[in-house]
Amino acid sequence: MAGSARYDGIADWYDATFVESEIGRATRETVLALLGRGPGTLLDVGCGTGGHTAVFKEFGWTVTGVDVSEDQLRLARERGLDVKRADASALSFADASFDAAVSIFTHTDVDNFAAVTREIARVLRPGAPFAYTGVHPCFVGPHSRFIAAEGVPTLHSGYRETARYNEAVGISPEGLRAKVGGTHLPLGLFLQAFLDAGFILERFEEPGREYPYQLAMRWRR
Repeated sequence: MAGSARYDGIADWYDATFVESEIGRATRETVLALLGRGPGTLLDVGCGTGGHTAVFKEFGWTVTGVDVSEDQLRLARERGLDVKRADASALSFADASFDAAVSIFTHTDVDNFAAVTREIARVLRPGAPFAYTGVHPCFVGPHSRFIAAEGVPTLHSGYRETARYNEAVGISPEGLRAKVGGTHLPLGLFLQAFLDAGFILERFEEPGREYPYQLAMRWRR
């Protein structure tokens, strides 16, 4: 997930590049439009450095953030946030603990996204919303040359391969995946992870340019 232990040592760079940036602000606006305002208890899965988490708190939510990277959580704690180190596929919270959940750019970092969605479903109360945004599997991944999401993506073979990757035609030498690697899920497997966990899809968006680099969804428990 964003903030996996692979991110230890690059937290400050990640925060400046992806959280406190135009991309980060646009992502927060997308998620907040799907989530809405509090009050209520909100779980931020893969909270990373807490830059997004802090804004959710400003919108009236009582937020708990979880991540496995101590380096990322260091910055989240400096922001005064309630965060804890936890594996998203094995959360320590009781069933039906939260009124809502969010997760941003996590499916490309975890090794078992289906396990993560099952855990999120478990700790949410019935009827609770789950807002998610991440990279678009069709246009971003080891099979696609789409640097900085500019222009038209150039597609190559490998779209249906699900193994974790560290080198691929779609990786920029200066980009995030060159530093931490990534996991690719074809669109069908990606969506099925939510459905198998029992979520109901309420809204689906493809924010951005002509060829979107993101997709965003609101699911309901």
